Amino acid sequence: MTKWTVDQAHSTVGFEVKHMMVSKVKGQFDEYTATVEAADLTDLTTANIAFNFDVASINTHSTDRDNHLKSADFFDVENFSDITFQSTAIVKDGEDYKVTGDLTIKGVTKAVTFDVEFGGKGLDPWGNEVYGFEAEAKINREEFGLTWNTTLETGGVLVGKDIKIKVELEVNPAA
Repeated sequence: MTKWTVDQAHSTVGFEVKHMMVSKVKGQFDEYTATVEAADLTDLTTANIAFNFDVASINTHSTDRDNHLKSADFFDVENFSDITFQSTAIVKDGEDYKVTGDLTIKGVTKAVTFDVEFGGKGLDPWGNEVYGFEAEAKINREEFGLTWNTTLETGGVLVGKDIKIKVELEVNPAA
């Protein structure tokens, strides 16, 4: 197995959720670590993938909203500082993959499957191998204890239940 390094300057770990049932709020985790081990990244079925997101690094481009998300109403950063993912099964699906693993948010662990698209491989200007992947999964935030909400005067709620997690990775062999 080869260890691969995630190039954080060319990767993002983001999410989106419905706001007021009419638009989307997007955000990301600015601080995270990732471990990718695989014999060959052109065949992810051999891979072991793990992520650790620092919840305090949440960034939705609104300080007030970020502070609310860090509070006990949502992620409760004081007691649950990290979100983790550990792959448990990877299946090839045509040209793409289904990566299933244990996602832990706020102390609750659930199996989640990411649809992963292989973006391709190439060489950077210094001759290093570079591989690209895009992954997406949808979770119900309430299943992970993220239940805060408020009812709107017009009906509906302020924050949607479904969260899309979107990961874009560029990886190279570890030095």
